[in-house]
Amino acid sequence: MPRIDARRLISALSFLFLALFAIGQTASVKGVVTDEVTGEFLPFVSVVVQGAATGTSTDFEGAFELTGLPPGVVNLSFSSVGYKTANRLEIELTPARPAFLTVALEPLTVAVEAAEVVAVTAKGEEEAPVSLRRIGTNEIKRNPGGGRDISKAIRSLPGVAAIPSFRNDIVIRGGAPNENRFYIDGIEIPNINHFQTQGASGGPVGMINVDLVEEVEFYSGAFPATRGNALSSVMEFGFKTARTDEWTSNAVVGTSDLGLTFEGPTGENSSLILSARRSYLQFLFEVLGLPFLPIYNDFQFKWVHQASPNERLTVLGIGAYDDFQLNLAAAEDTSAEDYLDQVAILDALQVNRQWNYALGVKYDRFTENGRWTWVASRNMLSNRAYKHEDNDESLPLTLDYLSQEMENKLRLERRTYGEDGFKMTWGAQYEFARFNNRTVSQRYLFLQDTLVTVDFNSAFDLHKYGAFLQASKPFAEGRVTLSGGLRLDGNEVNAQMANPLRQLSPRVALRWSVAPKVSVNANVGRYFQLPSYLILGYAEGGQRVNQPDARYLRCDQAVLGIRYDWTEKNTTLGLEGFAKGYDGAPVSLASGIALANLGADFGVVGNEAVRFDGVGRAYGMEFLAQRRLYKGVYGLLAYTYVRSEYEFNGEFTPSAWDSRHIVSLTGGAKLKHDWEIGVRWLYSGGLPFTPYDLAISLDQAYWDANNVAQLDYAQLNSGRNDAFSQLDLRIDKKWFFETWSLDVFMDVQNLFGQVADSPDALDVVRDPSTGVPLADPVNPTRYQARYIPLGSGSAIPAVGLIVEL
Repeated sequence: MPRIDARRLISALSFLFLALFAIGQTASVKGVVTDEVTGEFLPFVSVVVQGAATGTSTDFEGAFELTGLPPGVVNLSFSSVGYKTANRLEIELTPARPAFLTVALEPLTVAVEAAEVVAVTAKGEEEAPVSLRRIGTNEIKRNPGGGRDISKAIRSLPGVAAIPSFRNDIVIRGGAPNENRFYIDGIEIPNINHFQTQGASGGPVGMINVDLVEEVEFYSGAFPATRGNALSSVMEFGFKTARTDEWTSNAVVGTSDLGLTFEGPTGENSSLILSARRSYLQFLFEVLGLPFLPIYNDFQFKWVHQASPNERLTVLGIGAYDDFQLNLAAAEDTSAEDYLDQVAILDALQVNRQWNYALGVKYDRFTENGRWTWVASRNMLSNRAYKHEDNDESLPLTLDYLSQEMENKLRLERRTYGEDGFKMTWGAQYEFARFNNRTVSQRYLFLQDTLVTVDFNSAFDLHKYGAFLQASKPFAEGRVTLSGGLRLDGNEVNAQMANPLRQLSPRVALRWSVAPKVSVNANVGRYFQLPSYLILGYAEGGQRVNQPDARYLRCDQAVLGIRYDWTEKNTTLGLEGFAKGYDGAPVSLASGIALANLGADFGVVGNEAVRFDGVGRAYGMEFLAQRRLYKGVYGLLAYTYVRSEYEFNGEFTPSAWDSRHIVSLTGGAKLKHDWEIGVRWLYSGGLPFTPYDLAISLDQAYWDANNVAQLDYAQLNSGRNDAFSQLDLRIDKKWFFETWSLDVFMDVQNLFGQVADSPDALDVVRDPSTGVPLADPVNPTRYQARYIPLGSGSAIPAVGLIVEL
């Protein structure tokens, strides 16, 4: 009698059990289709599965339902006579519940015959024919090495720096991290990352839950006039409109947090989607013996009330509470091999607690030729940082920092659609800001070669105002589209900035369809950005010293590109060249460097005296080859060449973001039995770095006050790290049951453990039994140098699961 292998038997029975549930299961998708202009429901719209004969059409109320679909993902095409065809890609289907969509179709602006020779124009591309990319929610979720984080997912796109670090600093086309602006459904939010660097935009973990996101519009240039204060990018997040038929939920055990999401109807004409997440990184870090414990929490929601087809009220909010604690137990074992390194890190780190929120209300009123939009919002950030001597709370503070930023915003927009494809958006906005800053710290003034104590309390209110106009029109039977915009901004800080004509920012764009699938696109524009509140609020001797000479940072930009769109195969090829010129950048009076070089670390940027005469430039080119999901396969190749420089001592010097060459290659496939595999390879040229100033750093008075090395800004960015590359991998397996579904995934960052080049960190020689710095025996007023290697690399595996009910 043959011997039975029990393990194989159990495995086979388990597979059979799961397979029985999947046999014969089908899924469905339903939703509603409206007119983009009037908001009216559209009947008789054709809804077809891309590449298949399966389809249906909308009824008299614009509703549709498509049944009998296999579980997984599906691409749908929506078409109707007199309207542009809209494609919705990678809609997730499960037998547990129908997928729900809200789709708006835009009327055609040219005759059908003429449209056949016009390159495809997607929504928004009349105003921004270049530098606009769209990212779907499923592309974010499955991004290898991304951990369902939008800030990491966009690293696959051209123009975005692939910085080899654990942070989410968003660096676009050589610009600084503080040059980006973020919106959710047209409501501005100040930041999208936890543990944000105040005065910049980075942080280690994304704050937006991708389960609420429907699509992201990513502008790396050619910003619409409706969006001000941006120099490098504008990211428009579209949150899902919650389903109106039933309540559903999902739970996610991610790579670093736990999350719950709920959505469903709250009345006959309203619905709500909301989520909450909490990190568990602190437990993992404590087990690993790391010297810091990051804890983050976030909450977000969107409520929509559709009183009639012509009226829509949207209320949304997002908030976070972040606590960065020190793990003093990591340096208790004096016999540990890394004991002195742990002591050095704890000496340098500060305790940080942040909370922030953004709440907004948007009212859309549709008319026969467009819509009115009213937006009111409020956002606030509280940032607390402190440090005690020897990390002993019974000893005096060496750093005591508390800053709060609050903004109330009002915006009116009027969007109109005229004859022959003419479109125009105009409006105005008003903002009231309140800022306060309490700082006590010690700081080294590099140019004065002295260590000073900074101690001030500053607060101010600020009124800001702006107006904008954007218009576009097709010519030559739609082959050529011209777009122009104008924006004015001002505030009451000083007379120069109070005059909005000084911040007049024109822009013009051209799209020329040279063939049915080929277009040549161009844009030139002038853009302005207000200095951060930290800069405007810095005080010495009871006076806010930066305000009298403050001015907006100006950036002139030009972009030229050619693009090939093969929409039937979801394929795009593009080549763009760009040039950016900066004038009026804030420059530190203490170090003489442009603040644009900062922002890639925790803390704050701009809490110091500055002058406003910095000059910079960035230029380069981008190539994109992308195939969004088609017949189960997707891929994206992006190459960027970029130079980023700022004037220093009369010469252009590479900025901290001058990575030169950036390559991203992403691809994947959906396999049989609901398996999916994806890989991403990232390559980044080495970033510049500034060497340490040993003479200052090893001075006892300096080191005892700061516990970190001082950079030698006389040699600003004179060194350069070696290039870095890494391979990321993600594997998903899904099971679909009658009332729920399960997705188990494995995500591995840096699969082959590539080592990122970086200068060793400067520390001082310490007593091996206590970690206390030891004086140099030759010169007792100084310490001796000790270096901590930072060039290390390892694969970072993570396993997670998603349950949908």
